[in-house]
Amino acid sequence: MAAPSPRVTARPGGVRVSVHVQPRARHPGIDGLHGDALRVRVTAAPVDGAANDAVIATIAAALGRPRGAVRVVAGHSARAKVLEIDGCDVTEVLALVHPPHSTASGD
Repeated sequence: MAAPSPRVTARPGGVRVSVHVQPRARHPGIDGLHGDALRVRVTAAPVDGAANDAVIATIAAALGRPRGAVRVVAGHSARAKVLEIDGCDVTEVLALVHPPHSTASGD
């Protein structure tokens, strides 16, 4: 049985990904899955778009993309959001949850 993966869809020039946001977390970062959405923890409160900005910053940093390449396209005021990420492919997003295994033998 395959490991669960986030809902990621290729689109021209990038991807769309479903995320579930946990605002006011102790530590920011990507923390596995919430159903079929990437779980993103942010320390910001969901006030005046601060949590959305923090989600964008967290995803951009994790993928090595500029903040301008990441935008919220659905769920602006909800925990469940859809992001578009320019210049990224599906495998890069999946690697946030399922890092590639090392092929080094350690000998």
